[in-house]
Amino acid sequence: MAPKLSIHPPLLNTACPWATTPEHLESLLQCPSTGAITTRTSLIEGFPHDDAIHRYAFFDPASNRAPKTAPSAAAPVGSINSLGYSPLPLDAYLAALARLSASLPSVRKTAVVSVAGSPSSVAACYAHILAASPRISLPLAMEINLGCPNMPGSPPPAYDPVRLAEYLAALPEEPRIPVGIKTPPYTHSAQFTALADALAPYAARISFVTATNTLGSCVVFGDGGTEALPGAVGGLAGAGIHPLSVGNVRILRGVLDERGLAGVHVIGVGGVQDGAGYRRMRSAGAVAVGLATALGAQGVGVFERIERDVGSEW
Repeated sequence: MAPKLSIHPPLLNTACPWATTPEHLESLLQCPSTGAITTRTSLIEGFPHDDAIHRYAFFDPASNRAPKTAPSAAAPVGSINSLGYSPLPLDAYLAALARLSASLPSVRKTAVVSVAGSPSSVAACYAHILAASPRISLPLAMEINLGCPNMPGSPPPAYDPVRLAEYLAALPEEPRIPVGIKTPPYTHSAQFTALADALAPYAARISFVTATNTLGSCVVFGDGGTEALPGAVGGLAGAGIHPLSVGNVRILRGVLDERGLAGVHVIGVGGVQDGAGYRRMRSAGAVAVGLATALGAQGVGVFERIERDVGSEW
């Protein structure tokens, strides 16, 4: 039996630009309305970030335009990004979590360490996290990002059952911390059944699935008619992807249950920015709900606003 995640309240950030620095992580840890935090996706050696290529922009999903002014807290907000992974290597995040857990001894939230790379690199990431765990008093988990659409020449591995199985096979048979995968948005039934079929032989290795990552190959224009990410396509997130993400959570929960994988939890991600969005994700079967775009647009206070919206009725 795979170890279980502990997230209460069932709200957390997802791997995103607003979880890049130790300062970001500290703010998320100190927020009273998060039950866990997630680091930005990292590699063993770090990612070669380039400001000219790797960017993000907010936009109004009603007009499909990126306004010049910051979005208001009340308005639905979308985002598009051409980002890769974090420029900070995995060990930098583990060192930051060690420092933060020492400086915040009363905080016991789970820290989900998001990682990526080849199957062998991901196995090495697990070993690094396990080796660092005695120095980190926070409960730890590892999330394998298999859904990023912004890697040229490298489509999201979770779209390919054969590649997905290679990652699952590289994991320890009896993991000592919860391990999960983050999936891209699926759009037809065969993709969901293929995922469940790939997971079934490795049920003892996987504790959770985070659904969904961004939807690739998107373009947004700014107020002046120029592209929000000039010369690039990016991954869609925020309000525009919300119905697709909620549908992914509901369908995924159903196919996992049908395959005898009821113990694999689903974390619902995509376009949640208020209590209504939180409730939709929970109704669809999410054990916890993650935020990215709303965190970037509204700041850490968005979690407290959602808690007020639901009256702390988790």
